[in-house]
Amino acid sequence: MDRIFRGIMKYRRTNRARMVEQFVQVKNHPQPKALFFTCMDSRMLPARFTESNVGDMFIVRNAGNLIPHSQHFPDEYTSCEPAALELGCVHNDIRHVIVCGHSDCKAMNLLHLLRDTEYGSTVNRRKSPLRAWLCSHAMSSLEKYQQLQAAGFGAPLVFQAETPLRRISAYIDPDDKLSVTDKLSQVNTLQQIQNIASYDFLKKRLETYDLHIHALWFDIYTGDVHYFSRQSKQFVEINEKNVDGLVEEVSKYYC
Repeated sequence: MDRIFRGIMKYRRTNRARMVEQFVQVKNHPQPKALFFTCMDSRMLPARFTESNVGDMFIVRNAGNLIPHSQHFPDEYTSCEPAALELGCVHNDIRHVIVCGHSDCKAMNLLHLLRDTEYGSTVNRRKSPLRAWLCSHAMSSLEKYQQLQAAGFGAPLVFQAETPLRRISAYIDPDDKLSVTDKLSQVNTLQQIQNIASYDFLKKRLETYDLHIHALWFDIYTGDVHYFSRQSKQFVEINEKNVDGLVEEVSKYYC
């Protein structure tokens, strides 16, 4: 707490005045442009690596950057994540939803261990809210990863996308440079696109291309941010050489 208090004091001396100016500017007319789902990992600082300002984005964080599939809520949407989707996309007319996974994700490490049925048994799940969360909402990602593992990492995975007629074909780490759990993290990030698209209250906007879902992946050891390119069918590093091409791809794909 001492560190937090000292940080607040530094903020008061340095950034507070500028932030208050921004608060005043957006007070009555906030216009966030994106809804950003990411992991609660303390090393993930999305506002910093996207250089976002006050009012730019809604940010939702949880263990493993998961968005539960709508099938888990047959009667009511009772989870924070679909509520955030409604608040952002329906009530605030946000057009871009971003899911951002990352390397060395502890939730993905645990998810990989859940291959052991005893480890993920009902008895053990009752002892661990984290295991229960992952067993309830991330097993589809693990199943997808196991499909990839069985087929060989040179084969693509197919995910449902925004509408039944659209698919995402994805090569996960075709150069085999990533660890097992980092591969799983990328699979999990793409699985969330399929989960988001399952909600009926988003269906019309997705079908009319008025709402778009993107996937990012952050390497916490290099600081590099990767974007899932549907044109390249894989996560590609966003850098000085390709950023213009990625902007062009997004503008073409999402028009």
